[in-house]
Amino acid sequence: MIEVRKSKDRGAFNHGWLRTYHTFSFADYHDPKFMGFHSLRVINEDFVEPSKGFPTHSHRDMEIITYILEGALEHKDSMGNTSTILPGEVQRMTAGSGVTHSEFNASSKEAVHLLQIWILPEKRGLPPSYEQKKFSAAEKVGAFRLVASPNGRDASVAIHQDVQVFAATLGVSQKLDYVNRTPRATWLQVARGKLSLNEFPLEAGDGVAISESETLKFSHGEGAEILLFDLPKA
Repeated sequence: MIEVRKSKDRGAFNHGWLRTYHTFSFADYHDPKFMGFHSLRVINEDFVEPSKGFPTHSHRDMEIITYILEGALEHKDSMGNTSTILPGEVQRMTAGSGVTHSEFNASSKEAVHLLQIWILPEKRGLPPSYEQKKFSAAEKVGAFRLVASPNGRDASVAIHQDVQVFAATLGVSQKLDYVNRTPRATWLQVARGKLSLNEFPLEAGDGVAISESETLKFSHGEGAEILLFDLPKA
């Protein structure tokens, strides 16, 4: 079974310094039909204006993945980490027993465009930790590149949950297949561009839930970049 969550149906807010779109219920946006998908709890698409950002705030008991599409994001946290996250890089922060951090657009001229993803951890109270890795554009062309996994295999970032996250880009002439097998579930997020899934057209911001065994056939990409989440059913 394939269920499409269209981009236009997401929660949308313009705070001036921040334009944000919520795939699932988050902060002041509440939709009881979209509280998450299995252990995937949040996908926020954010556009942060130059030199603006999120001042110091706290998190706990969440695996947080930041995926940069354009621009640069400056990160500082209570673990002593200071970094700038660029396109092609993936940041993983285990909030665990508690962490504070801030995130600001590192540019005074250009907006930063990113996806922030929250995944429920396998257990509460984990020691906070941080990781950041770069993945080349070539690795994702017409192929699923593993960027996050439970054991950090294939040089992916390591998350504390039985979830695999893949990234891929797709051009007009490229085709890509993925087999979703029960008892697993799959969530697809179109980060940018357009493509077809089993001949159904999708565009940037669309999400797709796949809950049953299904061969997913991706084609007709136009500057498409996608994230695919392989999740346990729970």
